Amino acid sequence: MNDAAEVSPRLEEMVADRFGSSAAITSREPMAGDASTRRYVRIRLRAAPGMPNSLVAMVMADAEGARTFSDEGGVVGLADEIPYVNVHNFLVRCGVDVPEIYVDASAEGVLLLEDIGDVALWDAVSGAGADDVRRLFGRAIDQLLLIQIDGTARRDTSCLGFRRSFDQELYEWEFEHFLEWGFSGRLEGPLPADEIAELRNRFSAIASFLGEQPRVLNHRDFHAWNLFVQAGERIRVIDFQDALLAAAPYDLATLLGDRVTPQAVTPDLERDLVAHYAEAWSSHPAAPWRWSDEEIWAVYNACALQKAFKVVGRFHFLDRVKGKPGYLQFLPPTLTRIRGLLAASPELRTVWEILQRYFPELRP
Repeated sequence: MNDAAEVSPRLEEMVADRFGSSAAITSREPMAGDASTRRYVRIRLRAAPGMPNSLVAMVMADAEGARTFSDEGGVVGLADEIPYVNVHNFLVRCGVDVPEIYVDASAEGVLLLEDIGDVALWDAVSGAGADDVRRLFGRAIDQLLLIQIDGTARRDTSCLGFRRSFDQELYEWEFEHFLEWGFSGRLEGPLPADEIAELRNRFSAIASFLGEQPRVLNHRDFHAWNLFVQAGERIRVIDFQDALLAAAPYDLATLLGDRVTPQAVTPDLERDLVAHYAEAWSSHPAAPWRWSDEEIWAVYNACALQKAFKVVGRFHFLDRVKGKPGYLQFLPPTLTRIRGLLAASPELRTVWEILQRYFPELRP
């Protein structure tokens, strides 16, 4: 990107207003984006005392549309401020380590944010020893508990995260998303009526179970690509604008099992980290309840399975509808996770048997 006007015609003015008239932009570098319509640009600044060397511009394709807050099943409402800013301000009050907002020009489609670097948690643990993986994921869990326990204890309906919920209806909508898109390229016609009825029946039972769980504030996409590591220790949290109320282990299941994470988080380490989460939760003075081993694993596994099915449908949807095929690389490990979860769930034997006909990856 060679022209600052591609970010905002007022970029230099914004930087000077925030950091002083001596602030000068030296370069602009496009950064990797995500599955949304946002794009990111790293802005390099001339080094000066009291001023960062760089910052990140979040550029929104539609400034007005960015004020809508929604579940994937439909728009919930129009916020007074964009969800990123709204949820950010609440998380700051809870002590969650989110990037600082230097300039809120969201009315013009731009936020200028603290540059937290390029080391995602996944990058930090790839190839690392078991002790380092355990330590960094443990620190991520510490941030998660700030969101879930401290955040929920500070419940404030001015925060959008408390105005939308993962209820049974939304869990079922995501299962339907899998049924609509997850079989892409695997069917010559519709699923047989008896098979789709059985899948819906079993999926509905999972959705009902999760919908009945007590709900706490969740990030909603708390995975190793939305967490960044600074100085080898500090965990920074991004992409939190879709926060909502959900079953507590939802974010934990995402953290420990999303995409290729099981390559670093082995089954033994997963058990240790779930135990760490449950123990830290139960010993927190503001914890709304205590976890037993049986309870945490029942809800955690249900969350993990529901999220994995949603991911299969979502990544096919991003490929077929949004023209973003890059996420398909994560389907094989996600199907491996589904196979393991189904194999450990006798009550879902029929689901496993049906899906094996269309997904060879799920066969024993």
